[in-house]
Amino acid sequence: MTMPRDLSRLLRPKSIAVVGGGFFAPNVVKQSLKMGFAGDIWPVHPSKDEVAGIKAYRSLAELPHAPDATFIGVNRHLTIDVVRELSESGAGGAICFAAGFRETAHYEAEGQDLQLALIEAAGGMPIIGPNCYGLINYADGALLWPDQHGGRRLEDGEKGAAIITQSSNIACNLTMQTRGLPVAFLMTAGNQAQTGLSEMALGLIEDERVSCLGLHIEGFDKVDGFERLAARARQLKKPIVAMKVGRSEQARAATISHTASLAGSDAASDAFLKRLGIPRVDTIPSFLETLKLLHVVGPLSKPTLSSMSCSGGEASVMADTAEGRRVYFPALTEAHRARVQETLGPLVAVANPLDYNTYIWGKQDALTATFSAMASGGFGLNMLVLDFPRTDRCSDADWWPTVNAFEAALKANGAHGAIVASMGENLSEDHSVELLRRGIVPIHGIAEAFDAAEAAVFVAQAWKHPSSTAIGTTSAGPGEGVATERQPDEAIAKAMLAVAGLPVPQGRRVADVGGAVAAAEALGFPVALKALGVAHKSELGAVRLNLKSAEEVRDAATALLPLGSGLYVEAMVVGGVAELIVGLTRDPVFGPVMTVGTGGVLVELLKDSATLLLPTTRDDIETALRSLRMFPLLDGYRGRPKADLDAAIAAIEGIARFAIAYAGGIEELDINPLIVCADGKGAWIADALLVVTGQQSAEKTTGVPVEGEEECLTS
Repeated sequence: MTMPRDLSRLLRPKSIAVVGGGFFAPNVVKQSLKMGFAGDIWPVHPSKDEVAGIKAYRSLAELPHAPDATFIGVNRHLTIDVVRELSESGAGGAICFAAGFRETAHYEAEGQDLQLALIEAAGGMPIIGPNCYGLINYADGALLWPDQHGGRRLEDGEKGAAIITQSSNIACNLTMQTRGLPVAFLMTAGNQAQTGLSEMALGLIEDERVSCLGLHIEGFDKVDGFERLAARARQLKKPIVAMKVGRSEQARAATISHTASLAGSDAASDAFLKRLGIPRVDTIPSFLETLKLLHVVGPLSKPTLSSMSCSGGEASVMADTAEGRRVYFPALTEAHRARVQETLGPLVAVANPLDYNTYIWGKQDALTATFSAMASGGFGLNMLVLDFPRTDRCSDADWWPTVNAFEAALKANGAHGAIVASMGENLSEDHSVELLRRGIVPIHGIAEAFDAAEAAVFVAQAWKHPSSTAIGTTSAGPGEGVATERQPDEAIAKAMLAVAGLPVPQGRRVADVGGAVAAAEALGFPVALKALGVAHKSELGAVRLNLKSAEEVRDAATALLPLGSGLYVEAMVVGGVAELIVGLTRDPVFGPVMTVGTGGVLVELLKDSATLLLPTTRDDIETALRSLRMFPLLDGYRGRPKADLDAAIAAIEGIARFAIAYAGGIEELDINPLIVCADGKGAWIADALLVVTGQQSAEKTTGVPVEGEEECLTS
């Protein structure tokens, strides 16, 4: 595990050099001057005496000393020379603005070579990019940023969010937000040639002026880097939220073309973030509102919410938006309801969400009493739905008694609160800033409010548990004697699984009809008969189940023998309660990835699954199973027998150990179905498809009986 680079000089510079001309480099000088940067600014240009009114130097060699941070705004070839000279002089780090490196490798072979040359030139000096806009430090007014921006410098003693994105244009847009979110740092990652996103994030969260961290992720730089980041964030109590793109094939393709990043599968990325305790949101507005909530109140210890509004329509919208989420509106206890009722009188129906009606509108004392009674319930977050009027045509004077009452109620109960505008445009930046000053979270949008609350609750719950074991991405080659054909048939696959101690029914490989009958009689009826060398047997009619006599086996074997490379006779699993699929693939970023879900022939149709990264734990496996829509079948749905959940979990644990043991040799493993029998009767691998890599030859384990438990078999 490599240690992260020291980015302190680059992130918090005392001196800034700006190399280049044209439009972008001089703009860096202008932006730092405009933000009131107190350190030295040194433009470097071969022919100009000054840039933006600041004395220019003809070369880097003429600078008073090695700069802490440098913005390099020259072409990609000259960028390499500048980086090398900076590194040799002992500079603190550089932003590489130029494009045309690895992100263009699919179209231009030179791009990959230039990227390697750039990394070599940098040596131990941190570089950010290339193909990125750079860095805005709003805490110190230090901008290595070649364009206009909409942010403001932090006040002395003020904290703000830190944001990193791999998109420079999204970064520009984020600076223009009028939602009131204070930003301490904004950073673009580019194609992460040398310094990855996780390293940048580690450098930022160490700053005491950073309250929380937002990551817009196209591709992960290092798995262990993100694990280190998540662990450090827990130690510092600085929550992280991520917006990870790549749910669609188009987004993953765009990621590769934009930054040449490995996005990884979306399901694996989602599982990785959950494992780290980093919530994921899907939209930029939810990303910003979540950061705002985390900045003001941090993680939410409870998933319970209250809602108050003077409109039954708004109360209904709030209730509907909470449907199916991990945060919810609990019903009020009788005592709590009575407290609220007392403040409103008998004509108002008291519930949660609460429509407090307009009887008390504008009456600050009455509003305070109602809000205080409602907020006394110990909710994780109290929400007041309040859209402000537009002040260019209307007056907002009558809205402030409501705000004052809500503020007083929160303080009286030591409670967290947010004012939620149903439409973002109905909460201006001035209003948002004032609410933040009062310790109230201004949230633009109802759906965004719930996204933010869910994320904050997720962080709190994740932090209650120890950090997960590091992901085992290091591959190990297949062991001696293991078949390494590209796709071993089911007999070989099941022999391998049985040797590993996994629950495989007894079976025999046979070459002809007579052998199938003899094997069936030896195993005992009923049996299953399958054509070997055929994937997705059910779809091709290459499997016959529940054969109860020699005659049935003979007829089935005669029909199946021409379909494959041989036959496999297997003791029939009976008494199944439910069928699971357990799949394993090798992700280019995360290594072995396991999927568990509803199995059987309808697996593609139902799409009911959960993803686990390896190594995993028994608790994680059980949690994944309980998250499935089919879990009630395992739990004795409508009086049916309960399944042997312990056996199912043990089998999945064993499959995970098998995958880790042969991580370097397994490309794919598909167990469908894993038949789970009634409680105490076990869980059995009824079908297995294995795809392996490597060229090592090994003798096929053919014709060898596979011993297994028989509680779930008939004799």
